[in-house]
Amino acid sequence: MTGTLYLVATPIGNLEDITHRALRILNEVDLIACEDTRHTRKLLDHYQIKTKTTSYHEHNERERAAELSRMIETGASIAIVSDAGTPGISDPCFRLVRACIEQGLRVVPVPGPAAFVAALIASGLPTDEFFFGGFLPARSTARRARLSEVRRLPATLIFYESPHRIAESLADAREILGEREAVVARELTKLHEDIARGRLSELAERFAVEGAARGEMVILIDRTPLGTEATIETAATMSIAERVDALESEGLDQRAALKRVARDLGLPRAEAYRRLVAERARAED
Repeated sequence: MTGTLYLVATPIGNLEDITHRALRILNEVDLIACEDTRHTRKLLDHYQIKTKTTSYHEHNERERAAELSRMIETGASIAIVSDAGTPGISDPCFRLVRACIEQGLRVVPVPGPAAFVAALIASGLPTDEFFFGGFLPARSTARRARLSEVRRLPATLIFYESPHRIAESLADAREILGEREAVVARELTKLHEDIARGRLSELAERFAVEGAARGEMVILIDRTPLGTEATIETAATMSIAERVDALESEGLDQRAALKRVARDLGLPRAEAYRRLVAERARAED
């Protein structure tokens, strides 16, 4: 009988943000693999969980993944946790999950907190489509190249960033993406939780002040530069075909352009497509 790998989400700050199921599994498994055993022990002690722990982090991931998958193959049940949030989201986990899948072993997600999701739902930015890019590159050249890659995505952009680079990253985003509405969420669910909203230039200036940038941070950036959309009066006179053509000229494919137009007009996508076809047919007559 083989065991099971459980991917257990843990609190990102407030220790109350953990499910009954997660606590039960952490109690029942044979071993908990932790990004930092000392950090996880604080959570386990808080809930009086005595399960044995072992380290599993980016520096020993390759060797430890093989070792842990062998243990699961011989019947052990193992939970993997990161320091905070959902394992595998900008944290080690991938190699072990892949090893278990390749060996036909059971992998079970135990969902819970993720910092970028908490930041998104409280941001006030569109949540219907979003792109999560993990941590931005540390070097400015690579960071600016990464921002250029996602510049035309029709989605709210989300990145993790460290306090000592936050101001530079916001300034780079302003230059590469243009002026956009943005949000910086830090210390989510903790005592000093702060969600700062404003334009990229405003936030870059705010966090350039010494001491303003503290704690773990999430950057969220609106999908559209300010001042580039048609005015309400102009938009009201545009046909669906004209709207789609305009968005395609900005780099969107027809599917994405039609989806955005349908959303802006409050139409089902199928109805927007029907009208698009009819408009183009009339134009050809």
